[in-house]
Amino acid sequence: MKKILQYLFEHKTLSREQAREVLVNISSGIYSDAEIASFTTVFLMRSITIPELMGFRDALIELSVKVDLSSYEVLDIVGTGGDGKNTFNISTLSCFLVAGTGQKVAKHGNYGASSISGSSNVMEMHGYRFSADNPKLLKEVEQANICFMHAPMFHPALKVVGPIRRNLGVRTFFNMLGPMVNPALPAIQVIGVYNLEMARIYSYLLQQSDARFTIVHSMDGYDEISLTGDSKVIDNEGEKIYSAIALGKRIVSPMDIFGGNSTEEAAKIFLKILKGEGTWAQNAVVIANAAMALRATGKYPDYETCYALAVESLESGRALQSFEKLISLQK
Repeated sequence: MKKILQYLFEHKTLSREQAREVLVNISSGIYSDAEIASFTTVFLMRSITIPELMGFRDALIELSVKVDLSSYEVLDIVGTGGDGKNTFNISTLSCFLVAGTGQKVAKHGNYGASSISGSSNVMEMHGYRFSADNPKLLKEVEQANICFMHAPMFHPALKVVGPIRRNLGVRTFFNMLGPMVNPALPAIQVIGVYNLEMARIYSYLLQQSDARFTIVHSMDGYDEISLTGDSKVIDNEGEKIYSAIALGKRIVSPMDIFGGNSTEEAAKIFLKILKGEGTWAQNAVVIANAAMALRATGKYPDYETCYALAVESLESGRALQSFEKLISLQK
């Protein structure tokens, strides 16, 4: 690792194969925590290159626990995290609204590293039992329309670096990798990114895959449709900027989507919204993200149809039923 660090400190970049090898070695536990922390901080001081990101992704996929949900066309909504905004669990809630419409969802998530509560935190708080057991995950998708995959259970390298990321408490390149290494290899991906540079990188990578993708970025720095301002949306067809009014029928303030000061508070906010007891602003943000995900499936004529379906999923209680069914399957 010392040679690698010296190489990087000379402002050089890794090839795709070099990046793959480093992450394989991290997963094998041959580097110390200090060495791994030093390595990750390099990418806080300069932008990651596409070959580096592709090499890191290659390693995670190569080493991952495989999941076969191919009997269904599954979807995932995931943010890169690391936007420092500490919103409530918008992507995870949106997944349940989507599942409530009947669309199968394979949610990939992790504990919060730079926020109070990640998707894994809120799912665990509500009694979900993390598992890499394929029959269990398949049963959940069949009966609840959704399963949850806790990233460290599927990616040994993420398990190794988890404590280091939490201690650093800042965005690292692992935030960028999460959306690209869903072990179920979803056919439809909605990815929220925290800046336009990441949007460009994801767009380049996803255009080389077979997935239908939609990348969202709120222009004021959120890695989701925040409705605090305009959002850029990039998909297989091109890119466009949408106003908050166009996507969510209203503009909200940053405080409207605050995620709480503890995992317990975040879990309460999560369930309150899912029960249909959220504020107008909270509901609007979740509905907009769910609608964009439904639009990404290509099954509906326009965004307004998708928006109406997302509203119905929340207001009818079907999103909550999907969640309750998923939790009941843990017993």
